[in-house]
Amino acid sequence: MNSSTHDSLKGDQFNTMKRELKRERTTRLLLDATKELIREKGCAQTTLSDIMERTGLSKGAIFHYVKSKDELFSWVLKERLEDTNRRFLEATAKQAKSFSGPMQEIIDRLPELEEPNDVANQVFTYLLGQSDQPEVREVIRRFYEQALEVSKQCIVAGQLAGVIPPSVDAAKTADLFVVISLGLRVRSAVSSDRFAFDSSAFAALMADMLQPKQQ
Repeated sequence: MNSSTHDSLKGDQFNTMKRELKRERTTRLLLDATKELIREKGCAQTTLSDIMERTGLSKGAIFHYVKSKDELFSWVLKERLEDTNRRFLEATAKQAKSFSGPMQEIIDRLPELEEPNDVANQVFTYLLGQSDQPEVREVIRRFYEQALEVSKQCIVAGQLAGVIPPSVDAAKTADLFVVISLGLRVRSAVSSDRFAFDSSAFAALMADMLQPKQQ
């Protein structure tokens, strides 16, 4: 490899890293601004113009990353999934053969499912109300699939680490947990009453289904 080719490759790598860094910073800016606006105004009242003003980005710059405001809203849901998944996997890696540590990372986030003002809950119920629109329905479908995959990955990772029994059906159990979590999100939007099945009952159910049984 001659020096000019080597320099060209280094230049390409530098430009790729620069683009990735810009993408990460812009994504963070958009996500933080969107969450702030939802907390301040709610989903329905938050407009693309608001996001443009808050971030200083043009409409074209925003649409370089997303196709619509609703897709940007879905980033809030995706971020929550990825954060929970990261916490669980990190706890699983640090606490080999321990069920309580990784499980606690999941349990600590469950009460958020019952908070009507939680940003992720606001986004989910808002998008659900717009699901007659094909593009929004597709956003919701992708989120459900992502939630299902993350839940399944956590269970499989726990099985590989020896903290969840291999007899647990990862696919069915993940589907059940996602259905329950989405149900709690929707219920938080329509009622603040106390119910027999709440986040603590959900945590107990998860532990009962996933925790290795004593012989």
